[in-house]
Amino acid sequence: MHSFKDIRENPERFKLGWLKRGLYEEKIPVAEALSLAPEIKVPLLELIMDLDKKRRDLLYRVEEIKRLKNEASKEIGKCKKEGRDTAPIIGKMQGLGEEEKQKTDELRVTEENLNTLLVSTPNIPAADVPPGDDESFNQIVRSHGTPAVFQFEPLPHYELGGKLGMMDFDRAGKISGSRFSILFDDLALLEWSLMRFMLDQQMSKGYRLTLPPFLINGSSMFGTGQLPKFAEDAFKCEKWDLYLAPTAEVPVTNFHRDEILEGSQLPIRYCAYTPCFRSEAGSYGKDMKGLIRQHQFNKVELVKFTLPEKSEEEHQSLLSDAEEILRKLQIPYRVSLLCSRDMGFSAEKCYDIEVWLPSEKRFREISSCSNFGDFQARRANIRFRRESTGKLEFVHTLNGSGLAVGRTLIAVMENFQQEDGSISVPEVLRPYLGKDLIKRQR
Repeated sequence: MHSFKDIRENPERFKLGWLKRGLYEEKIPVAEALSLAPEIKVPLLELIMDLDKKRRDLLYRVEEIKRLKNEASKEIGKCKKEGRDTAPIIGKMQGLGEEEKQKTDELRVTEENLNTLLVSTPNIPAADVPPGDDESFNQIVRSHGTPAVFQFEPLPHYELGGKLGMMDFDRAGKISGSRFSILFDDLALLEWSLMRFMLDQQMSKGYRLTLPPFLINGSSMFGTGQLPKFAEDAFKCEKWDLYLAPTAEVPVTNFHRDEILEGSQLPIRYCAYTPCFRSEAGSYGKDMKGLIRQHQFNKVELVKFTLPEKSEEEHQSLLSDAEEILRKLQIPYRVSLLCSRDMGFSAEKCYDIEVWLPSEKRFREISSCSNFGDFQARRANIRFRRESTGKLEFVHTLNGSGLAVGRTLIAVMENFQQEDGSISVPEVLRPYLGKDLIKRQR
């Protein structure tokens, strides 16, 4: 979320940022929610600036009316003492009262309109984020590992799971519907082994392990930017007014909502496991087979709170920490810097880690590592006290998947499959799983 002050003082930065996001010249997407004509077509920056000026003018006039009413009240008392007629002043007071009510109502609507715009407007891309309309404009930063050459046609993970008798989508559908799955035996153990391996790795890097709530309130969803923009993608428990966590980023970032941290505490690093729940709104017909796009999946998340001047450095180290999981698993991957219109709503810069899937002969996203600047911190009111000056500033927040466990399971199954349908267990996972080969048991 941006402040009116920042926009007023840096209009060119916001104009260029919103141009990169593809918002500046378009019809304002939230105009329908404002007390404006739905067909209004005004550049976003000008609309916010005009509304902000109107808000300040109205605020000044309301305060001026209060001052005039106070003066008139004193004048009425003086007139009464002197025996003079108070009717003209009382008439003036009534007129001021009517104007005050009108201007106060206008001020409330204007502030609501401004707030609607600001909470629905995405973060400004960092200067080095490439402009672009979609993923075809993303920049490949580096690749690691060489895809294996199979002497047989590699199977997709869902066929492998079926042959092993350890992955069942039909029974999951009977219980819950489409986009759910059941894992059995060694594949279930493999998923738990991956989670424990990921958490152990991140704890060794200095991340503090946490197990947060999986049900979270609307204030937490707003703080990280899931609300109001992405309400349709969330699962909500209406009875308790709580949401199922779409990612551990939400509860963990909100650990420090409405808090003032000491600068000496930063950076603060957390790692967390949660199941994640998403409605996958807008993805109808995509990835209907297998585990790629599920309503429920497991994920290990990395979250950081840092000083603004250390933000980029911490972003690069977070990315490296997520990559190391794949390096140790010996799975080929690549890293892409996302273009301006392919980034998430709250991010100012984002890298995707994409893992090689032999059955598809392409890379698929397995992690997004984002720097949000102070965007989330403003929404969640997370500040720190700078040691040198005592000044209060907003922290910078970062997060990344370290990794999406289900997609890592897919990558292990497909990259380590054998011709007979068994799966060789990556060496680093063998102490967790207690075996080096997964094969059909029954």
